[in-house]
Amino acid sequence: MMDNNLLVSQMAEELVGSEIIKLAFEINERIKKGDTIYNFTIGDFDPEVFPIPYELTNHITQAYEDGQTNYPPSNGMGSLRRAISAFYSKWQGLHYDETEILVSGGSRPLIYAVYQTILDPGDAVIFPVPSWNNNHYCHLTKAHPVMVETSPENNFMPNAADIQPFIGQAALLSLCSPLNPTGTVLTEEVLRGICQMVLAENEKRKAKNDKPLYVMYDQVYWLLTHGETVHCDPVNLYPEMKEYTIYVDGLSKALAGTGVRVGWACGPRKVINKMKAILSHIGAWAPKAEQVATGKYLQETPHIESYLTDFKTRLNARLQAFYDGFIQMKKDGFNVDAIPPQAAIYLTVKINLNGMQTAEGRTLQSPSDTNAYLLDEAKLALVPFTSFGASPDSTWYRLSVGTAKTDEIENVFRQLREALAKLKMPNAVM
Repeated sequence: MMDNNLLVSQMAEELVGSEIIKLAFEINERIKKGDTIYNFTIGDFDPEVFPIPYELTNHITQAYEDGQTNYPPSNGMGSLRRAISAFYSKWQGLHYDETEILVSGGSRPLIYAVYQTILDPGDAVIFPVPSWNNNHYCHLTKAHPVMVETSPENNFMPNAADIQPFIGQAALLSLCSPLNPTGTVLTEEVLRGICQMVLAENEKRKAKNDKPLYVMYDQVYWLLTHGETVHCDPVNLYPEMKEYTIYVDGLSKALAGTGVRVGWACGPRKVINKMKAILSHIGAWAPKAEQVATGKYLQETPHIESYLTDFKTRLNARLQAFYDGFIQMKKDGFNVDAIPPQAAIYLTVKINLNGMQTAEGRTLQSPSDTNAYLLDEAKLALVPFTSFGASPDSTWYRLSVGTAKTDEIENVFRQLREALAKLKMPNAVM
């Protein structure tokens, strides 16, 4: 007989799976059973609505036809790393040579490699909440999470004052802008304050010959800014930050290529080399054909510009339509709100149903109750900020538009209004 008491590692035993994937599985099971659900949970794209660039598809197909199917170099194809170097120089004014660039199968292995390269067990990592997966990467690497709770008044972005009390104990500061899950960005003023603090801290550490404080800067959504929003980054603001900053990026979001799995990191050569060594043992490289194709496509500036113009226009139209809908509901007296869209594919929305009573007499007491009610009554699926480390009583949610169809939005709000209108305050006079 199988021994049901067999033990696994403490790390594995205590590891929590992705809350978002768990939620998506539950929703998909309901859809399979015939439910019509408006599913705005996963940060992915419907390829029928948002396909990858036509030219990139052709390059990928051609690379396979050319037999580009054997192992790529462990740090990525040289042609791709050179293309990334030129792309950053032209598009962002960042200057990294190919030895300072590492390619992998999407951005996730790179984030994991940053954690493993920088951190010893017990080292502290500062990150804002809500944010994507930092808590889980801390668990995987036995790092100590220092979670900085942010607020809607600051668009759920941290500032130097929020971080300052913890800076002396930390080995890594994890930042993401534009931010998953909020779709908001660090302003130049705020990022300058954070960089000044990091540089001052590292001057102290140099004097004591201590390990520096590094910044992981996840900018995978940086090309998807909307309206007047401007993307800022540490090294362009302070060139001396190059010694301490590791950028994480890729084509999964900006080119709708979540399944193409080409990501890259840029940073100090020693850090990048150690990340390369870690990932070489894991085999986390991107497929060779996709690397060859991406290297060619990144050189085709007119095609990229054309694609992004159309892509961002259609994304922003969806974000704006949802924002307008929530603001109109707020004006009509519903306890909802939204932050104006700034970037990425996400809208930050508030739906506070705590204390409300259903027609059956059940009182909604938590975000999980609200989630269940929205799913059952409005057929609407969102991700609560509690899944991104926010306080258990948070009433804010991530709405992803990557699978949203414009002709569905009106019906989404009709059903949401009907569902919320059914609720009443306990003991309300009839």
